[in-house]
Amino acid sequence: MMRRFASVVFAAALALSVAACGGDEPQEPPAPGQPDRVTVGVIAIVDVAPIYLGKDKGFFANRNIELELVTAQGGAAIVPAVVSGEYQFGFSNTISLFLAQSRNVPIKVVTNGVNSTGDPQKDFGGIIVKDPAIQSPKDLVGKRVATNTLKNIVDTSVKEIVRKDGGDPNAVDFVELAFPDMGPALEQDQVDAIFVVEPFVTAALANEGWRMIGAYADVDPNLCVAVYFTSTQLAESNPDLVQRFDEAMKESLAYADSHPDEVRAILGTYTQLNEETRNALTLPSWPSELNRDAIARLGELAVNDGLIPAAPDLSTLLP
Repeated sequence: MMRRFASVVFAAALALSVAACGGDEPQEPPAPGQPDRVTVGVIAIVDVAPIYLGKDKGFFANRNIELELVTAQGGAAIVPAVVSGEYQFGFSNTISLFLAQSRNVPIKVVTNGVNSTGDPQKDFGGIIVKDPAIQSPKDLVGKRVATNTLKNIVDTSVKEIVRKDGGDPNAVDFVELAFPDMGPALEQDQVDAIFVVEPFVTAALANEGWRMIGAYADVDPNLCVAVYFTSTQLAESNPDLVQRFDEAMKESLAYADSHPDEVRAILGTYTQLNEETRNALTLPSWPSELNRDAIARLGELAVNDGLIPAAPDLSTLLP
């Protein structure tokens, strides 16, 4: 029964990457008296539920913003689209933005995106294993661990979790796989562990004997996994729009954090996850304010792991 449920969840989760709304045409300035048309690049995952909920509740319309949400496969597509002006704002994991800044990409964080739950036993992203011999993170030394993208927040998190447990993070062998492919790869022993986020966490743990041995919360209880950002050009040329977007997002994040049932319902509008799956998910935390200490900690890890040459300049990256 558990394996049947897991297969159903994985099948439903595959639809996350194809569920989309909106187009890809560059935005034109609004006509006088009309709302600002704003396109935001997002990923069709649980993490972005607040912006969909905020649009549905009118939080953006109330601030004279006509919001269009366009789904992409990941930050690799979203960052250049934001910088070029095709999107006015985008959603990306924090490490990707550190890497972009280190390469002089003109970006500016606007507001918070999604955080760890703070509970290592029940988080929306973590390391899953099935081998009984792997009892703790340090046992991953010399093992193959699946990450959705190399040199990103997932392998950064795995390395820190292993490091904290006394293992050598540089001795972990990372294998790049898409989230939907990770469960089957672990089942077939192609990898020894996977780091997945919801809904893949729920799917994996539905298999008998599969366990979570590390989570985002083990890196930092307040781990800032992702944020919303814009281009430096837009931040400087239209600060009023950026402020209104920030205010609408803050309201959306706070509302989502306090209305989990409505979050689960809105997930059904932009993904094909069924009600049973949505109700089983562990939802992230959605603080309305950026946790600068947690972001700075990620910057330190990015330097330690050799992803960036020096600590990110948070004074220019963050608002």
